[in-house]
Amino acid sequence: MHRPGAASASKRYPTPGYAGYNVAWSPFFPDRLAVASSANYGLVGNGRLHLFGSTPAQVKVFDTQDGIFDVAWSEVHENQIVSACGDGSIKLWDATLDDHPIRNWQEHAREVFSIDWNNVQKDFFASGSWDGSVKIWTPERPTSVQTIPAHSACVYRCAWSPHNPNLLATASGDGTASVFDLRGGARPVATMSAGGEVLALDWNKYKPMTLATGGTDRAIKVWEAHTAAPSSGGLVPERCVLLGHQYAVRDVAWSPHKNSVIASASYDMTTRVWSMDDASVPAQIPMVNTPRQVYSGHREFVVGVAWSLFEPGVLASASWDMETHVWPAMV
Repeated sequence: MHRPGAASASKRYPTPGYAGYNVAWSPFFPDRLAVASSANYGLVGNGRLHLFGSTPAQVKVFDTQDGIFDVAWSEVHENQIVSACGDGSIKLWDATLDDHPIRNWQEHAREVFSIDWNNVQKDFFASGSWDGSVKIWTPERPTSVQTIPAHSACVYRCAWSPHNPNLLATASGDGTASVFDLRGGARPVATMSAGGEVLALDWNKYKPMTLATGGTDRAIKVWEAHTAAPSSGGLVPERCVLLGHQYAVRDVAWSPHKNSVIASASYDMTTRVWSMDDASVPAQIPMVNTPRQVYSGHREFVVGVAWSLFEPGVLASASWDMETHVWPAMV
């Protein structure tokens, strides 16, 4: 099979015995990575938070009694990381300490599948759960600040707007992605109906109301939430569709350095890099059918992808093959 723009991994970080679930770059150090992982592919058993860096002192693991499905670095403390756990808990860790979390929250009724730190109002983070709710937290409080009954099915992803500290987007198994204004309560200000379970979501870093979603329909869809029409109940039309994955799209990430570039991770064991500049025009719904690059270095589902914040064009991908790869994007 022809693979446009092939690349090989420049670094491979093994997570033996633990399938990767997501990966996050430190916002403070260019070479530090956190990987959320679970034993037995997250079906049953323990979880492990892996920290990787350029020196042996930066390599560390923290174990939990249930799977870890997501991880986010603190935006205010360079050594703190928060994890989303399968037992419904959220744990805050300090990389300079051993063994135990420095704080533990237990409010969600089911698995916590997503965690995201607000990088505008940096003392808040959000969690999304299979119980259908999203909760807002601050490290100083023992209980959540706000709860939104966001969806009728699992929340697979929650993500803060990088432009507005009050906007939070969610992706759900009910077939929709939503944007909530936390000042306005539980009613979404925009809803995107994707045509299948929505597994992934990310905000464009340059265009304030532009988002990308990925899901079980194998497509990456781009939306402009500001086009939500009150007459249609806040529904947002698709702006562009990117097609090429053979199975569900498990993660999407807009580049922090180029406003038209998106990376995607899929159950087809590939990670792909796309450019909106390749969209077919004119068309009622522009489409991209060929990625700029296909990375096929993993041997199992690829479930997480993240762009380096410090090195333009560098990606990390987490997989069920128990490896996290760092590799160059050819864009």
